Amino acid sequence: MPYLYQDSKPRPAAHPGAARGTHSSGKGYEQLKQECLRRGVLFEDSDFPACNSSLFFSENPPIPFVWKRPGDIVKDPKFILGGATRTDICQGDLGDCWLLAAIASLTLNEKTLARVVPLDQNFGPDYAGIFHFQFWQHNEWLDVVIDDRLPTFKGRLVFLHSAELNEFWSALLEKAYAKLNGSYESLKGGSTIEAMEDFTGGIGELYDVKAAPDNFYEILEKALERCSMVGCSIDTSSAAESEARTPFGLVKGHAYSVTGIEEVSYRGRQVRLIRIRNPWGQVEWNGPWSDNSAEWRSVSPAEQRRLSQAARDDGEFWMKFEDFKVHFDKVEICNLTPDALGDSTAHKWEVTIHQGSWVRGATAGGCRNYLETFWTNPQIKLHLTEKDDGQDECTFIAALMQKDRRKLKKLGAEMLTIGYSIYESPGRDGHLGKDFFRYHPSKARSKTYINLREVSHRFKLPPGDYILIPTTFEPHQEADFCLRIFSEKKAITEDLDENVAIDLPEPLHPTPGPQETEEEKQFRALFEQISGKDMEISAEELEYVLNAVLKKTKSIKFKNLSLISCRNIISLMDTGGNGKLEFSEFKVFWEKMKKWISIFLQFDFDKSGSMSSYELRGALKAAGYQLNNYLLQLVVLRYSDEQFQIEFDDFLNCLIRLENASRVFQALSAKNKEFINLNIGEVWAQIHKHL
Repeated sequence: MPYLYQDSKPRPAAHPGAARGTHSSGKGYEQLKQECLRRGVLFEDSDFPACNSSLFFSENPPIPFVWKRPGDIVKDPKFILGGATRTDICQGDLGDCWLLAAIASLTLNEKTLARVVPLDQNFGPDYAGIFHFQFWQHNEWLDVVIDDRLPTFKGRLVFLHSAELNEFWSALLEKAYAKLNGSYESLKGGSTIEAMEDFTGGIGELYDVKAAPDNFYEILEKALERCSMVGCSIDTSSAAESEARTPFGLVKGHAYSVTGIEEVSYRGRQVRLIRIRNPWGQVEWNGPWSDNSAEWRSVSPAEQRRLSQAARDDGEFWMKFEDFKVHFDKVEICNLTPDALGDSTAHKWEVTIHQGSWVRGATAGGCRNYLETFWTNPQIKLHLTEKDDGQDECTFIAALMQKDRRKLKKLGAEMLTIGYSIYESPGRDGHLGKDFFRYHPSKARSKTYINLREVSHRFKLPPGDYILIPTTFEPHQEADFCLRIFSEKKAITEDLDENVAIDLPEPLHPTPGPQETEEEKQFRALFEQISGKDMEISAEELEYVLNAVLKKTKSIKFKNLSLISCRNIISLMDTGGNGKLEFSEFKVFWEKMKKWISIFLQFDFDKSGSMSSYELRGALKAAGYQLNNYLLQLVVLRYSDEQFQIEFDDFLNCLIRLENASRVFQALSAKNKEFINLNIGEVWAQIHKHL
């Protein structure tokens, strides 16, 4: 599918109070609800119907599901019963433990929970079968409306459910998130941090437990104190190990929530403990400090009450922090405010956000391993001007997110492998070319390229200007992306998308020379032979003339010029308006043609008769046209083939149309001085009409 670049200027962070409605009717939750109450009907969501397409996209349901409303499942349904807690989350027959672990963390912060799960919903007198939830998506809060029909089998919920059979907030939340992502099946497999960010708009950080910093306990303690959401997991070495149980009762490849961290007095010394929850609601750690372990007998009842310790098979357990580091491999933290975890002072971050796209053949250049195309990726300039308090460097987090890949699963899309590199700026404006990256190493980069929705890392760099290059690992891979920069002090960012500019020589006019060159004499003879005494040729005759001449030009390989190209040439050069080309007009065009052939040969590196579409930016600049990413992508989509190659005939057509468009633009500017002050979007629209 074509991904088209959109305005990528820095944008302020979004706020949940301004959540945008998403229902296709254009109506919000309250309006839809009141309409149902007025008509005396229960809401049925046509955007996410109670049918198989909302469940699965790659298979038929393995069992005959029946969609039922809560009132058809139990006699006295409740939205929330006794407060929303982590014990309300029990996994069903869907591989979305990563989502459930995030929901469990969500319940630890009442304010955050109330933002995602509006609490003024119930099954009381104003019940209309409609509920709504709010999620963050790519710097925008969305209000997702659903009906309360849920998939069941033999009268019981099939997917996420509460331990209390008449409590339904968690099942409805899962349905709303499934709708956001296209289907329940789209929720299979994921990273806890992904859902955490969608619940908060926060910034995620991933820690390798085995290589964690010395103050890792303090980092987790501070994160939980600030109500950050924390998840953990155990790596698998093969697909066969997924959800395999270890001898200690832990599950590999499974997403857990971290719900507490404490020190306990044990036999005269302090022991550091961490509390973990399995979203299954069962299957627990059976080692030291597990529910029924001997260690608890040496802990006072008051201390046990403080830690809410109870021997229940509810999926939650304590373990010694040192054992946690031995048995777990990954920890994901979503910083809500986001406050820095690196020091003891809570403070707000400065946030800037860029939206962009990788488009095949234009801006999907791949990583630095692919030097020939790497430079064509979007480039974002970062100005670090203020040092951290008491430090010589500037701290920032760069988080690169690929957009909507989960939603596009049903179309065959998978998570791409993404990352970024950071270079010191050479001090000049404009898109940096290939040679810069050939001779300059990166100053910093993402820790790894990985197929997660988001890659983020914390950096400390000296004040100065830097260029950040977001990329996929391999070239030619298309996606939309969102880049967020969180900085401790104010940082300025700008997209190095070049302005649209035209720098052409003064147009040549037909003037008789003192003496014709040998080349002109040959053209004149050919013209007389084709056209007759009037010395004017049609598009069909021009096609014959140009192909006859170019076939004798050994320096360029090309297929025949098309009739369309010749018609375009006449539209460009025909000053008389009779649809034909005079010999004097042809001579002027031939001078242009020789320059364009020279440029084409300069960028046809393998002399194959075609150039890579990734070289088009440079070729057009050499011809006098500076295009931004948006126009460049339009041109590439129109003139390149499936192998991202542009033949000379297409290159010629592109230049002719750009010159025609530039004449239109200049004519409009001359007639209306206000036209020159149009915003860049309107300029694009004017030029795009002529492409």
